[in-house]
Amino acid sequence: MDFPTIHTNVWDAVIAVPSVLVLTQILKMLLKPPKPLVSFIALVIGVLISVYISHRGQLVAGLLMGWFYGY
Repeated sequence: MDFPTIHTNVWDAVIAVPSVLVLTQILKMLLKPPKPLVSFIALVIGVLISVYISHRGQLVAGLLMGWFYGY
């Protein structure tokens, strides 16, 4: 079994992580979710950005990096 190749680039550090932070804060203001749910919301946003934008076509890499974006 080969491990997936994960490319970390400027997108990851400069755009994706701050995007997760900003979107999470906006959703906190609009929806006012309970505090334990906020980290789950950040994780879901991170995984969605990673799988559909950052690491398109590489599901395992997208899930792994999305987990890092969310946390």
